[in-house]
Amino acid sequence: MAENKGDITSGYLEGHLLIAMPSMRDSRFARAVIYICAHSADGAMGLVTNKLLGATTFPDLLEQLGLPETEPRRDIRVHFGGPVEVGRGFVLHDTSYRRDGTMVMDNGIALTATIDILQEIAAGGGPQSNILALGYAGWGPGQLESEIQDNAWLHVTPDAQLLFNEDIDSMWDRAVAKIGIDVNMLSETAGRA
Repeated sequence: MAENKGDITSGYLEGHLLIAMPSMRDSRFARAVIYICAHSADGAMGLVTNKLLGATTFPDLLEQLGLPETEPRRDIRVHFGGPVEVGRGFVLHDTSYRRDGTMVMDNGIALTATIDILQEIAAGGGPQSNILALGYAGWGPGQLESEIQDNAWLHVTPDAQLLFNEDIDSMWDRAVAKIGIDVNMLSETAGRA
């Protein structure tokens, strides 16, 4: 029987958002919201969606890659996708854009990690709803499941309004609210019940 990775009953969280608990000790993931792009028995991979890279801009990135930027220029922010392979770029986007190399998830979200998508965005095209990220968050086999059991993460199904909203500063609060949890009731201490 084929496993349904996007179905939470399978135990895998592909296509879901991870929400860091207030007790998160790793400062790179404090108040992080991570879109899980892949999750299986072999591990998990996701992109932090609510943290920007302070010094890197889209024009800087295009210049580093030797790509021309044309007018009209779109204001694309560069996100901190995670601490793994920080020189590698990913674009999380809606499924209106599909090319060779695009990985489409069951929930209408897609991931493309080719230079072609950057060229199209630089030319004013590409997907309108997108998150450009450098690096990713990765977990080995069973690691994410263990962290969830240790109360490091909550999870929720995303929607386009939550995921692609320009107001990334309130994304963590909005993601927690989508679950229906009062943030003030969350413990700052990790542990198991």
